[in-house]
Formats: sequence, structure tokens, C-alpha cells
Amino acid sequence: MKVARIYLRVSTDEQDLTRQAEIEHSTRAADYYVAGVYREKASGARADRPELLRMIADLQPGEVVVAEKIDRISRLPLAEAEQLVGSIRAKGARLAVPGLVDLSDLAADADGVAKIVLESVQELLLKLALQMARDDYETRRERQRQGVQLAKAAGKYTGRKPDATTHQRIVALRQAGHTIQKTAKLAGCSESQVKRIWAMYQGNP
Repeated sequence: MKVARIYLRVSTDEQDLTRQAEIEHSTRAADYYVAGVYREKASGARADRPELLRMIADLQPGEVVVAEKIDRISRLPLAEAEQLVGSIRAKGARLAVPGLVDLSDLAADADGVAKIVLESVQELLLKLALQMARDDYETRRERQRQGVQLAKAAGKYTGRKPDATTHQRIVALRQAGHTIQKTAKLAGCSESQVKRIWAMYQGNP
């Protein structure tokens, strides 16, 4: 039986996981048993994502990690990204990501020089994909920085407007006794946002 664990990630509270959830349907359609679906809103440039770490801890030998794109798994600098992928492989699992050619089955059936070549090509393709994900992240950050500078120069930059509705919901849930984790889930935001808003509220009652 083919077993998969699905990792779904978006970067901000404003994005939605619905589109990526289609991956769950397509994975099952490909005759995989889905052992777990791990969803979180966090930057791919962070290695300490709770759901990612939980998924890696849950992995069993022979399982497959499914994600929408390689940048859902990592936007980390190359060395850190390779370390992250290495932790997945160390559990005996492999990645199944659209756009990333998987030569593992061919390499497993090959021997001698052919096996070495296939494994080397696989590593090169993975390294290239991870580096491209990081490059895209840095390009986006630079464009954002330039956009802010231009807006400031034109006197049009006011910063991100606070989401009053979400703030009120967070405060109400915390006042009702919900944990930070439960509040984040019910409010549809990140735990870091809950902590930030709750700290602001407590400092300014």
C-alpha cells in the first residue's frame, strides 16, 4: 500500500489553504492512503514550522511527502533547505512534488555507473529546485522593499492596515479562556498573530 502525508502551507493569514486542499483529492485518486494532512500558515523561509516538524516526526519508512510545489516545503537558504530535505529522507521517506523529477525508482533498479549517474542527477535537480525557490523568495522580498520605498517617496505609504475584526475575535476568544493554539484555529490566523494581538491588548486594556 502506498502511503502519503500531505503538507499544505501558505505564507500569510490573508491567504487560504482551500486551493491546496485539492492535492488531497488528487493524492487519493492516485491510489495513495493519506496518513495525515498537515496545514499551517507560516513562511517557508522558517525551519521551525510546527506542522512541518510534526509531519517529519510522524513519517515512516517508505512514505511519500506530497506538497503543491517545492517552495511549500522550503524557501530556506540552500544549505538549510538541503538539511530539511535530509531530515525527511532520514526517516526513509521521499518527496513527491509537481515539477520535481523523481528518479528514485529508476536509481533503485539500476546498478554500477548508471545508478551513480541517476542519483547524481536527482541531487542536482533537487538542489536546483530548492535554490530557485529561495531565489524567488528573495526576489519577492526585494520587490516589496522597493515598492515600499517608492510609496514612501510619493507619500502614499501608510503601512498595513490592522484587521479590526480578527483582532476583536482574538481578544474575545482569549478572554473566553481558549488557548493560543485553539484561538488561532478558531480565528483563522497564526499563533504568532494571536500572541502579538493578545500582548497588545494586555498592555493597553
